[in-house]
Amino acid sequence: MAECMARGETPEVLFWVGCAGSFDDRAKKITKAIAKILSHCQVKFAVLGTEEACTGDPARRAGNEFTFQMQAQMNIQVLNGYDIKRIVTGCPHCFNTLKNEYPELGGNYEVMHHTQLLQDLINSGRLRLEGSETFKGKKITFHDPCYLGRANEVYEAPRALIEKLDVALVEMKRCKTNGLCCGAGGAQMFKEAEKGNKEINVERTEDVLETNASIVATGCPFCNTMMTDGVKNFNKEEEIQVLDVAELIAKAADL
Repeated sequence: MAECMARGETPEVLFWVGCAGSFDDRAKKITKAIAKILSHCQVKFAVLGTEEACTGDPARRAGNEFTFQMQAQMNIQVLNGYDIKRIVTGCPHCFNTLKNEYPELGGNYEVMHHTQLLQDLINSGRLRLEGSETFKGKKITFHDPCYLGRANEVYEAPRALIEKLDVALVEMKRCKTNGLCCGAGGAQMFKEAEKGNKEINVERTEDVLETNASIVATGCPFCNTMMTDGVKNFNKEEEIQVLDVAELIAKAADL
């Protein structure tokens, strides 16, 4: 973004990468898939790079309001300094925090989840998937991330993208408004599970197994980790792939 400003350029959208997308080796692949699609569609985008800090979501969910306020105000200062208007993010936690919690602190932006932006690119004709046979006929189920689905009611965009792949989209018994959390939200990702007779992601993977799908699509790096661990728990890594919607689209478009 600093380089764009120096050249006097204004990007179409700021890509908010997020902590997982920056540092987690698995999530980096999702970040690259999103970047490849944006570049392929000639969407002028920029990133903040080292100026991007955590949105503060895990701190607030874990009850550390002071840290959240510090993180948020620091980020808002940077974003407003660059006069950012549109943000796309690969993480529903970043999406929810930037969209719904930053306005009260002076950060007002048009924030999109990457599935919403990809749907816009397809609808406007900038991204074409006609004739792609990469996933043709495969059974795919979609796991709704809590902060994308129930918190922000984004159910249609990811499903519309999956249906463009000429596949069979099979829903789990618990989906959309009745979806089940993967177990990583609310800062649970960063602590040990509490006592119980089963991990939540194992319970959720049982829902996946009932669909007989060969691919679990997600729209969140945390969900991706939890569902991958759930599939491993049942020794089904050879039969079931866990892929972000952006990765499905990038592969289908041969990027």
